[in-house]
Amino acid sequence: MSVALSAVPGPHVRLGHRFADELPELAVPWQAAEAPAPRLLALDEELAAELGLDAEWLRGPEGLGLLTGTVVPEGARTVAQAYSGHQFGGFSPRLGDGRALLLGELTGADGGLRDLHLKGSGRTPFARGGDGLAAVGPMLREHVVSTAMHALGIPTTRSLAVVATGRKVQRETVLPGAVLARVASSHLRVGTVQYTRATGDLDLLRRLADHAIDRHHHAARDDEAPYLALLRSVIDVQARLVAQWMAVGFVHGVMNTDNMTLSGETIDYGPCAFMEAFDPTTVFSSIDEGGRYAYGNQPVVAEWNLARLAEALLPLIDESEERAIEIATEALGGFRTAYSAAFTDAMRRKTGLPEGVADDVLVPLVDELFPILRSGHVDWTTFFRALSSAARGDAEPVRGMVLDLRPLDDWLERWRALGPDADAMDRVNPVYVPRNHLVEEALDAATAGDLGPVERLVEVLRAPYDERPGLEAYAAPAPPDFGAYTTYCGT
Repeated sequence: MSVALSAVPGPHVRLGHRFADELPELAVPWQAAEAPAPRLLALDEELAAELGLDAEWLRGPEGLGLLTGTVVPEGARTVAQAYSGHQFGGFSPRLGDGRALLLGELTGADGGLRDLHLKGSGRTPFARGGDGLAAVGPMLREHVVSTAMHALGIPTTRSLAVVATGRKVQRETVLPGAVLARVASSHLRVGTVQYTRATGDLDLLRRLADHAIDRHHHAARDDEAPYLALLRSVIDVQARLVAQWMAVGFVHGVMNTDNMTLSGETIDYGPCAFMEAFDPTTVFSSIDEGGRYAYGNQPVVAEWNLARLAEALLPLIDESEERAIEIATEALGGFRTAYSAAFTDAMRRKTGLPEGVADDVLVPLVDELFPILRSGHVDWTTFFRALSSAARGDAEPVRGMVLDLRPLDDWLERWRALGPDADAMDRVNPVYVPRNHLVEEALDAATAGDLGPVERLVEVLRAPYDERPGLEAYAAPAPPDFGAYTTYCGT
C-alpha cells in the first residue's frame, strides 16, 4: 500500500471521519497511490468556496496533494468503503471502493457534512483484479456531466476537481491517468445496506440505518417506526430524482444498486449520456446489451432497486419476517405514486401549464405528445425549449421538427387553449445540455492535452437556461455523421 504524507494542508482544512468511526466494519484503512506529476485539469471554484477551501491554495502543491490523496490533514482517516450490489440483475456480494477512497468529511457553509472522495486513486482490497486507476477522459466526463446536472437543479454528487497524475493507464490504448475529487452528501448506497445485511450482524445494520437517518433523513428519527420511515424517505427521494432524470432526457446507463444513493443524489457518471431524438429504448452503455437501463426503463429499475433495499432492511422493520415483508411491500407501493406525481409535475412545468389544469387533463395530453416526438425522431431538449415560442404564438420552430403535422397541430391547439406560460417554460427547459458529440470532442482534446474545449463546454453548461448569442453550436443536436453513440465505463 502507498503511504500518504500526513500534513496540515492549509490552515483550516479539517477532515472528519464520522463514517470510519461509526461504521468501522465498512471502512478499510487505505492510502492513495502516488501521483508522480500532479497537474490540475479542472476545478469547481464555487464548490470549493462552499466547502471553505481556498481555490488558489488548491492549485498549489499541498492542494494538489489533498486532491490526489497523497497529502492529507493530520488526523484524517482515509478509507475504502465496503458495499455489495446487484449489477445488471446479478448480485455481487463484495464490490466496494476498488479504485476510490473516502478522504473524510468536510463541513459545508450550510453546516452540513460533505464527503470528500477520490476516484482513480489506486488499487484497494476491493479492486477485484483491476488496476485501481482512471483515465483523464472518464474523469473529465464526470466533471462535465455532474456540473451540468447541478446547474439543471438535479440532486447530484459533484466534481470538485480533476487532477492528472502523471501516470499512464492501460486500457485499449495507453492513456494519461487522472484522479477525480468528488463531493457528496454521503456515499451511502443501497449496496451498502445490502452488504451489511449479508454480514448477518443486525447491530451493524441498525447502526448503518441510524447513520443514514442522521445524515439524510432526519424526520425518521422521531417516527414511531424509524427504519420504515427511512425506507419510505429513500423511496420518495429516488422517485423524485428519477423523474427529474426523465424530464431532461438523462440516461444514467448503469443503475446498479451500488449506484443508487440513500441521499437521493445522482452518483457515478460512467456510461451516461443525454438522449437526443426521443425514444424510450435509448441505450448508450456498451455493456447494456439487453437494454435493462434504457431511458424508458429507469423508473422500473429504480423501483426494483428499492425492493432490494427493502429486503435488506426487513429485520429492522419488524421481528416477524412475514409481517416485515407485508409492511415493506406496502411502502414500496408508494414509489409509483411518488414517481407519477413528480413526473407529472415536471411535465406540467415543461409544458408551462398552470396548476389549475387537472391531472386528468394534463396526463393524457402529455401522453399524446410522446408518440408524435418518437415517430418524428424529434430532439427532446430542442423541442421543449422551442415550445415556448409556440406559447407566444409562433409554432413554426416546433412544426419544423416533425413530418406529420396534423397530429402536432391538433395537439398544439388543445395545449394552447389551456394557457401555457412561455416565460415559466424558459425557466425549466434548458437550451444547453451536454451534447454527446461535444462531450466526446472535448474529452478527446483534453486527452491530447488541450483543455480549452472542456473549459468552454463547462462554462456554457453552468447556465443552461440562459440563451446566449454565439453559442448556437452548443444547443444543436449531433450532426448526422456522428452516428450511434456508445459510452464506456472507463475501467
